[in-house]
Amino acid sequence: MYKSPGGDWLRVNGGRTNDDGRVTNDLVPETSTFRPGTYRMVFHTKEYFDATGVAEYFYPEVTIAFIVKDPTQHFHVPLLINPFGYSTYRGS
Repeated sequence: MYKSPGGDWLRVNGGRTNDDGRVTNDLVPETSTFRPGTYRMVFHTKEYFDATGVAEYFYPEVTIAFIVKDPTQHFHVPLLINPFGYSTYRGS
C-alpha cells in the first residue's frame, strides 16, 4: 500500500494474499499513524495468474486508489478479479 502526501507515492506496507485470496496482515503498520489522505494498493495479478496456470489474461496489474477522510474507521477494499475483468468497492 502506498500513500501520497501531495506528490510522490510512498510505500506504507505490503502483503501477499493467502489461499483464500485475503491479505492477512494489516497493511497499515502499528508503528505508523494512519492519517487522512490518498492511498493506493497495487495488485500484481500477473504473478497470480501465472502461478495458477491461467494462460491468457488482460490485466497484469490492478491499482486501486482511494481517499481516507476518517482514519479511525475500518477499511476493507475487496478486489474481485477474473482473467478479463475486475471489480472493487468499499466493503464493510
